[in-house]
Amino acid sequence: MSAVPLLRVTGLEKSYNVPVLSDFNFELQCGEVHALVGSNGAGKSTFARILSGLTSPDGGEMQFNGRSYAPTSKRDAEHAGVIMVLQELNVIGTLSIAENIFLNRLPQRGGMIRYADLNEKAHQALTRVGLGELDPATPAGQLGVGHQQLIEIAGALSQNCHLLILDEPTAALTDPEIEQLFDNIRKLQAEGVGIIYVSHRMDEIRRIANRITVLRDGRHIATHNVDEITPTELIREMAGHDLPNSKPAGEKSLGPVALTVRNLRAGNRVNDVSFEVRQGEILGIAGLIGSGRTETLRAIFGADPKASGEILLQGRPVVIRSPVDAVRAGIGLIPEDRKQDGLLLSQPIRVNTTLGTLERHAGSGGWLDSDAEVKTSDIFCQQLQVRCASIEQPVGELSGGNQQKVVIARWLARDCGVLLFDEPTRGIDVAAKDTIYQLLRGLARDGKALVVVSSELIELMSLSDRIIVMCEGRIAAEFSASEWTQEKITQAAFSGFMTEKGASSS
Repeated sequence: MSAVPLLRVTGLEKSYNVPVLSDFNFELQCGEVHALVGSNGAGKSTFARILSGLTSPDGGEMQFNGRSYAPTSKRDAEHAGVIMVLQELNVIGTLSIAENIFLNRLPQRGGMIRYADLNEKAHQALTRVGLGELDPATPAGQLGVGHQQLIEIAGALSQNCHLLILDEPTAALTDPEIEQLFDNIRKLQAEGVGIIYVSHRMDEIRRIANRITVLRDGRHIATHNVDEITPTELIREMAGHDLPNSKPAGEKSLGPVALTVRNLRAGNRVNDVSFEVRQGEILGIAGLIGSGRTETLRAIFGADPKASGEILLQGRPVVIRSPVDAVRAGIGLIPEDRKQDGLLLSQPIRVNTTLGTLERHAGSGGWLDSDAEVKTSDIFCQQLQVRCASIEQPVGELSGGNQQKVVIARWLARDCGVLLFDEPTRGIDVAAKDTIYQLLRGLARDGKALVVVSSELIELMSLSDRIIVMCEGRIAAEFSASEWTQEKITQAAFSGFMTEKGASSS
């Protein structure tokens, strides 16, 4: 590696209520992919935000391209050639795809935006990330989280950058989209761009990174060449101890049918969907982004209007026109986009945890009993190991994984009989994932009916009793644990496209 690194960080410090980064050191070479790993709350995202000018450090020094570097804003960092794709999406839903990609670089003439040029440039940027079929004029808010993530990546790749920071870039992407991203990363490496890759996915890190730096409690623990460290050793360094072995689920005794969905139709992405889930069962839903997985859960929960179809709970039809109806019926939804749909970011953990059970925490006269709120919040935050200064800390100050735990805590407090999980471990580290997995299995043992959507096939296969696969808004296949393989699930996910291709070529 070269004597002068692209980026050198020495003694970086940052505190909020508690220290987040302490005497942190880091180096990045030109053309290197340097992975940054650590448990939720370890300081990874804070470091990335400091580099991109979104947060100011309390101390330490940074050098970029051999010169002192201290960005005071995102625009300042981008002007220096430092571009970041945040874990939490920042797509503006009311603007078009093209406007989001080139928000600060809109082509103009005489003060007027040249939309023909804008859309052409956006089409080129979308093609680079495998979304060339999208109309650049489409409002970004009409897209799912996965496509929005790719739009942010397209915007980053369209800029002339020297250092690209990717914070959990594949959390909402499917395998083909990840391969497309990796192809782009390799091209940037060849051009000498340095890349900081923040991720919890060990398999991806080992495929794409050159070196790995481990953060724990805001401190630099170690830096390794990627081929000189095993995942088990990394996890030990991240956690500070060995993780307990996950216990196998074993034989399960399922109860009666808890949830029945019949001929559900909603929007353009849910077409005649039918399935059942029994008490004590975990039903996994696989499929590509845009296959209708998220839309199916939202339609069941009443977050999106249904065109037709029937929902039954324990064999009895229920009318669900809104999330209020679903909650009253005993259905909870952990949404895919926690920031947009799951949390009140400015409110404390206590409020977010008890939001679904306000009536249970009301005292005489209808006033909220703060002691009861604190007790409930403490119980579930301890159960889910939420890392925070206190339950009065605003949720917006937590790491992404800890925010997800607070969303789950709310529905555990509600004690719903049917729980819909949309990407429950998105942006969560390995240790926290193990906690969530044990939690889901425990809920099933307690007789809850669980529906889990995940883009990670290994996750679905380790959790589920059955898996249904969606393609183009329909159920393309159903597998029991003895029947599924990754190949079968993937083939079913692409089945609608393969049939269309075969028909068009015949």
